[in-house]
Amino acid sequence: MKITLYTIHCPACNVLKKKLDAAGIEYTLIDDINVLNNLGYKVFPILNVDGEDLNLSKANQWLKERV
Repeated sequence: MKITLYTIHCPACNVLKKKLDAAGIEYTLIDDINVLNNLGYKVFPILNVDGEDLNLSKANQWLKERV
């Protein structure tokens, strides 16, 4: 499973990062603003799980199903 967290280190991003860390889930963190702009993301955080982008609400639901 490939998991990537796209973040701008906003409060919501930081909460999701802490939840991932607490759950022991391994992920790649991308916070390079140029990369984020090139990908076209406008709202953060985005959790990408095996190619599927999850907004904060969906990411939290995904986490609940695994903890």
